[in-house]
Amino acid sequence: MFITFEGIDGSGKSTQARLLAAHLTAQGKQVILTREPGGSAGAEDIRRLLVEGDPGRWSAETEILLFTAARRDHLERTIRPALAAGTIVISDRFADSTRVYQGAARSNLRDTVDRLHDLMIGMEPDVTLILDTDPDAALARGLARKSGEDRFEDMGASFQHALRAGFTELAAANPQRCTLINGDRPVADVAQDIATRIETLL
Repeated sequence: MFITFEGIDGSGKSTQARLLAAHLTAQGKQVILTREPGGSAGAEDIRRLLVEGDPGRWSAETEILLFTAARRDHLERTIRPALAAGTIVISDRFADSTRVYQGAARSNLRDTVDRLHDLMIGMEPDVTLILDTDPDAALARGLARKSGEDRFEDMGASFQHALRAGFTELAAANPQRCTLINGDRPVADVAQDIATRIETLL
């Protein structure tokens, strides 16, 4: 099974992805936890280009190409081999982030994102869990981390609100694959909700 976590910056998806991986591993399942951009050596090199530096460093069109290049390497070197070996793959972000960030929130480029995805990636997750949280609170959390990977947070609150709208629309358009999870709850409650959903599917 290929499970992805999506959501705006600071939504808690990275925490929940780690908790789900730990939960399934404790049950004796083979699990790999990965992330985007990144998840393979080449993709991690591209990650630094995307998440560090000035917000205006790249156009949305250039970002689409960089994210797709990173995703292709991630797919070839990490995701496909793990799935072929019968491992559950949990990824902190995948193609839906590009659909929302570059395809909707930054610019009206969804058709470009989808065509490039079909050409170069050609697969979707089995399950996508979208952490839905208050954008202003999530932005404050994201900036408080001071991770040095704040390029998208530095685009401001209006961008985070646009992202939330984009993820909500994406979930509504893909109800068989995507589920909105209320992230404005205690971490343990969200984790239990997610674990129950995934156990039912498994």
